[in-house]
Amino acid sequence: MRRAALIAAVAAGLVMGTVQPVAAAEDLVRPDDRRLAYEGHWGRTAEAAVTVNSGSRVAFRFTGDSVHALFDVSSVTVPAQIYVSVDGGPKRLYAVDRDDIEITAVGRGPHRVELSVKDVSSRANRWTPPLETGVVLTGVRGRLLPQRPVHKPRLAFYGDSVTQGVMALCEVNSSDCADGTAAYPTLVADALHASLTQVGFGRQGVLRTGNGGVPTASDAYGWNYAGSRADADRHADVIVVNQGTNDTAWGSAEFRAAYRAYLDKLRAAAPHARILALRPFTGAHADDIAAVVAELADRRVEFVETSGWLSPAEGDFHGDVHPSAQGHHKVADRLIALLEGAVSHDHHA
Repeated sequence: MRRAALIAAVAAGLVMGTVQPVAAAEDLVRPDDRRLAYEGHWGRTAEAAVTVNSGSRVAFRFTGDSVHALFDVSSVTVPAQIYVSVDGGPKRLYAVDRDDIEITAVGRGPHRVELSVKDVSSRANRWTPPLETGVVLTGVRGRLLPQRPVHKPRLAFYGDSVTQGVMALCEVNSSDCADGTAAYPTLVADALHASLTQVGFGRQGVLRTGNGGVPTASDAYGWNYAGSRADADRHADVIVVNQGTNDTAWGSAEFRAAYRAYLDKLRAAAPHARILALRPFTGAHADDIAAVVAELADRRVEFVETSGWLSPAEGDFHGDVHPSAQGHHKVADRLIALLEGAVSHDHHA
């Protein structure tokens, strides 16, 4: 039903376009157009590009002094929050609570826009359509320019609310306090000039299901959301895993089996990637994760000992579990040191 509504909306837009000058009709750029460059997990069709992940982004170039980003918010009950930056300028915050957001620029251009997802609520349904939250981009209206092809190292980060950036800005578990772009995955990818896939689901573990109807890490892997297959990770240079924090209700044996199955799934999907298995910052299941990595005896899978990276006394956390923006910067600095040089070498090898 939702798909039919989307198609009807697009069709209505085209019908309206026929009574306007021809140029205006040509200005509607569909979500699957190559002039839109996506990073992260987006389900893309001609009708919509959908992401349920904080940290996902889309960039495009245009001429003129404005463009319009178009959205479907018909099923949304908790709007996602996005940042929009024009020509590398300051990020402007929007709630995606309307079907048209105008983006303005100074001068005729060409201009470059980056739209990044600050937060998708982890409490509302973001897995099974019709989605109650998420970003559903139905097109961009404006004079868009072709993208210049850029070959970047590819980094993928998988985890829970920490990877999502929950409570990065303040101590309340809300979209206002959450910021995926302030979390370490975005910071690391930007520092290393890498393409980013950032997938964090609040409450999720390798044994525990996430909030918002999200399955366990293994069952969610390979999907944008229910029924929408994600782009494969087979060309990923590095995959960073931060799981285990939400699995404390399970004992070592159960956890080790599930964690190993998850790493096996990642390795099968990305045969050449370097996989970093982080010790959760709370220390949850640290010995189990180290043991699983040792058993795998795969030189491209590494246990990353994070003890001492963060200090509650220094303001590195909001609450007991979630790093503050300062904490995320500290984590990012450690990972950048671990990856720089190796990422560019791997990518060009």
